[in-house]
Amino acid sequence: MKFIPKSLAIATLLAATSSAFATTTITFWHSMEGTLGELVNQMTDDFNKSQTEYTVVPTYKGNYTEGMNAGIAAYRAGQAPDILQVFEVGTATMMFSKGAIKPIQEMSEEIGNPIDSNKFVPGIAGYYSDTNGKLASMPFNSSTPVFYYNKDLFAKAGLDVNNPPKTYQEIREAAKKLKAAGAECGYTTSWPSWVLIENFGALHNIPYASKNNGFGGLDTRIDLTQDAFVKNFELLNDMVKEGTFTYAGRADAGNALFSSGKCAMFTGSSGSRGGFIKNAKFEFGIARLPYNSDIIEKPLNSVIGGASLWVFSKKSPETYKGITAFFHYLSSTDVAAQWHQKTGYVPVVKSAYEQTKDSGFYAQNPGTDIPFLQLNVATTDASRGVRLGFLPQIRDIQEGEMEKIFSQKVSVQDGLAQMTKRDNELLTRFENSNK
Repeated sequence: MKFIPKSLAIATLLAATSSAFATTTITFWHSMEGTLGELVNQMTDDFNKSQTEYTVVPTYKGNYTEGMNAGIAAYRAGQAPDILQVFEVGTATMMFSKGAIKPIQEMSEEIGNPIDSNKFVPGIAGYYSDTNGKLASMPFNSSTPVFYYNKDLFAKAGLDVNNPPKTYQEIREAAKKLKAAGAECGYTTSWPSWVLIENFGALHNIPYASKNNGFGGLDTRIDLTQDAFVKNFELLNDMVKEGTFTYAGRADAGNALFSSGKCAMFTGSSGSRGGFIKNAKFEFGIARLPYNSDIIEKPLNSVIGGASLWVFSKKSPETYKGITAFFHYLSSTDVAAQWHQKTGYVPVVKSAYEQTKDSGFYAQNPGTDIPFLQLNVATTDASRGVRLGFLPQIRDIQEGEMEKIFSQKVSVQDGLAQMTKRDNELLTRFENSNK
């Protein structure tokens, strides 16, 4: 009989034991900071503890733009993460990244653990699906803009805290009273292009761009010179001049004006609710996104924002199995409901909304069902949402021109015409590069 040294036998046993308990590591790059980042870390930790085969490692990679750029650069360098969170405006760019992406429904079906797209809210699933109706990315932190208002400042100004403004005209009148009562700022917004252009178009059934807002083809073009856009920007510009609307800046810069108590009324992401609960030192309310009553009598749906989770190609079968298991966990009723309740993001699966409703959460937290209600309605071609290439850059152009409009450097008409011209130059480039 062949003699095996004791030290070698122990080493072999240890190696076998280690192999038996080895887990597949899954890298997950995200853009959730602060309270949201803490919740992402907790969620992945809970998933890791729920099973022994996979370990998801979340890493914060900066804001949405920084995170998307980091993921693309890593892919080009051959070091792509397994999962990348990308904001909704990057959807077209990711879909046309030939060979870089593994569509998640295809991935889950190939490994024999299919993700059922029918369990998701239709408007959300449709946005992240390809032309065949298959999910390309995993719906995760879907949001929609809502109207927040400071109940303490409303009461001080003699306004009805249970009947907030429904229209921009009513916001204007409320802002005058709030300013007279000492409020530093009447109304502001975050994500100006998302709220004041993309969602404005959807609410008022005004096409933002041709080809069904980009869903119908790469040769889509934007037109912001339409009368409805001009009329609403003229209203907002008049409010700037009288001091009832404050342009806070790009992206989510407006959040701080509201959470600090300086601004009494605010339109921004439903996903901001968790941060406001933690940081705001006042009672606030949530209501539907306002509309312009001179343009439409009954508004349509708002459109989604937030982000989805994309999977890179050329990963191992075990990695894809682990990602699929993680996605099933994220979209389970209990997990999706908790994420919705703690953050303010929309429940991406229908069962999470029903569970939350049945638990009495909406009755105890008025307004928290508004994001779902704003999205869970029939849409038109003009209100379905926007899917355009170079949309992050388009938003930068638009918000840069807004700064000129609201600082009275250019007229509303000239600013919107310049937005349209520069936006379409980018869309032409995107079309030519993806033919």
